[in-house]
Amino acid sequence: MSDLKARMIEEMAMRGLATATQHKYLLGVRRLVQWARRSPSELSAEDVRQFLVELREVRGASPSVSKSALAGLKFLYAVTLGRPEVVQGLCWPKIPRRVPVVLSPADLQRLFAHATDPRLRVMMHLGYGAGLRVSEACKLSVREIDSARGVLRILGKGAYERETVLSPALLAELRAWWLWARPGKGWLFPADTRQGHLPTQSVHNAFRVAADRAGLGRRVTFHCLRHSFATHLLERGVDLRVIQVMLGHASPTTTALYAQVRSDLVGRTPDLLAALPKRDR
Repeated sequence: MSDLKARMIEEMAMRGLATATQHKYLLGVRRLVQWARRSPSELSAEDVRQFLVELREVRGASPSVSKSALAGLKFLYAVTLGRPEVVQGLCWPKIPRRVPVVLSPADLQRLFAHATDPRLRVMMHLGYGAGLRVSEACKLSVREIDSARGVLRILGKGAYERETVLSPALLAELRAWWLWARPGKGWLFPADTRQGHLPTQSVHNAFRVAADRAGLGRRVTFHCLRHSFATHLLERGVDLRVIQVMLGHASPTTTALYAQVRSDLVGRTPDLLAALPKRDR
């Protein structure tokens, strides 16, 4: 299995898969091996199908966990092992689409006030002020800050580069952080890790503490800052296509989800009943 794992990691790296995605794929394969107690190369299509059924029906895995496991197995068999027929007939689990959690300005102020670590507070402002994912904030480098044009150049999911807004307030905060931390010319948030920058899990942990202290509930995550960025811009009249580009969404359908949480749009919905012809009583 060690040789197979090394080959799979090489294949994923060659295709530019994100580190977090690679971990999820490998976790799915590891679960299969633990279930079958054999090498994946010895398993049949029925074996893989039975594993996925048990993962969902017996172990109670969520649709997202099942989907992640299936994605890892599809990559393993279709790419690394060259046996696409093993996973060809497997269907993706349907994942319920939830309305994004959006924080109000008051909630955001309270959250930022409870971020005692200045590094976390700067990262939060990147999430809300520029729509960055936590992984993108962790990997932000000094050379990606284009102060002259007022943009951040971000290498996001799938190795797609995009530009997002760099407001004067955010630029001033980044400059203050750089003067205080002196991170050098590389990562803006360096750390003693293999990658050289702050790991995302450290940010998630610190964020959870700040959110708890602010009394915002368990559903609030770092990604809610990105949701709030998109929704608040939409409420202020920014074109949906512009927001799509800044978020790095491949499809406008994904960005359109934020229209569901616009309180101003909901409030302006026409009264259909009032528009009906009046009946004589």
